[in-house]
Amino acid sequence: ELDVFNRAHEVKVDPDKPLEGVRLAALQARKTLLVPTPRLRTGLFNKIVPPSRATKEILRICATSQGIKEYSVPVGLDGKARVDLVVVGSVAVSEKGWRIGKGEGYADMEYAMMVSMGAVQEDTPVVTIVHDCQVVDIAEELLDDHDLTVDYILTPTRTIKTNCKRPKPQGIIWHKVSYEMLGKIPILKSLRYREKQTGKDVTLQDEHSDLANANTPAACQERPFL
Repeated sequence: ELDVFNRAHEVKVDPDKPLEGVRLAALQARKTLLVPTPRLRTGLFNKIVPPSRATKEILRICATSQGIKEYSVPVGLDGKARVDLVVVGSVAVSEKGWRIGKGEGYADMEYAMMVSMGAVQEDTPVVTIVHDCQVVDIAEELLDDHDLTVDYILTPTRTIKTNCKRPKPQGIIWHKVSYEMLGKIPILKSLRYREKQTGKDVTLQDEHSDLANANTPAACQERPFL
């Protein structure tokens, strides 16, 4: 049992199959369980709401991908989520807390969006659960400033406190977001509008490229391969 899990009231756990046991443990401990919406298509979180007086078997179903569909309600931007613990899956992780995901960037984006929503704080612990063979050395050059790091690694044989010094993402890095990504993740549009209203620079990746091309003499601009 991890102390940061025991103390947490509201837990965000990825929907991955290997994390089913964590979701079940959260439900059995009567914690508020938030699960990211698949590929963030319809929002950021779903809150798992088991039926009243749910049996152990029903809770077990609630922790599965099918249960997430049947026993959840969406949490909007104004849902006042206050996450005490973030649990993510990893393809590989180092003892320094550096993490590699599936390469699609959803865990990194989810965390950045939670920061923008005020759902996590700088000291909100991040845990990953992996097999021992997934704990490897990772070159720092592979990491970018939007990559999420972890504070604890749980394996079948070890609990590793990483004492990671690398800062976590401080919010959405808009100049790395493309129009295509904005189209795939509708909630990003809402967050972008909100941040624009507060005076933040929300220039997108494509807009930076357009601006650079506009300020570059035509003879120097890159031409597409024919």
